[in-house]
Amino acid sequence: MSQDGAGIDLDTSLGYLLKEASSALRVAMEEVLRPLGMNVTHYSCLELLAQRPGLSNSDLARGAFVTRQTMNVLLQALERDGYVTRPAAAPVGKVLPTRLTPRGRRSLEKATVAVRSVEVRMLADMTDAERSAASRILRSMIRSLRADDA
Repeated sequence: MSQDGAGIDLDTSLGYLLKEASSALRVAMEEVLRPLGMNVTHYSCLELLAQRPGLSNSDLARGAFVTRQTMNVLLQALERDGYVTRPAAAPVGKVLPTRLTPRGRRSLEKATVAVRSVEVRMLADMTDAERSAASRILRSMIRSLRADDA
């Protein structure tokens, strides 16, 4: 609790615990991705493209939780290094749909193994029932917070 009693109790605040868990997860992911020449945003972009080929810069930015500008810089680097392709001109409107190259897929496969190892470690002390409950509870929290945005 804060010294004047007006703050939140960081030991019991679910919001603070979620932020701490998110931070610990990101650090652990960065550690396993670094030897592969990636960071979490790089990995997230490749994973999103593998699951949803042709996403726009804006869609990728939203999915990776970064700004459009940050994603644009990343996409330029990924394209330059041969991990993704984008058409020179937009087939429709202004959107340049991005796709993984074979090199991008190979890189993603290695990164996925590394990231899975982090998730396995994170969930190791939980039963199947606890994992299901945690997933259900987190989804409920997300829905509740997003309902206020609507």
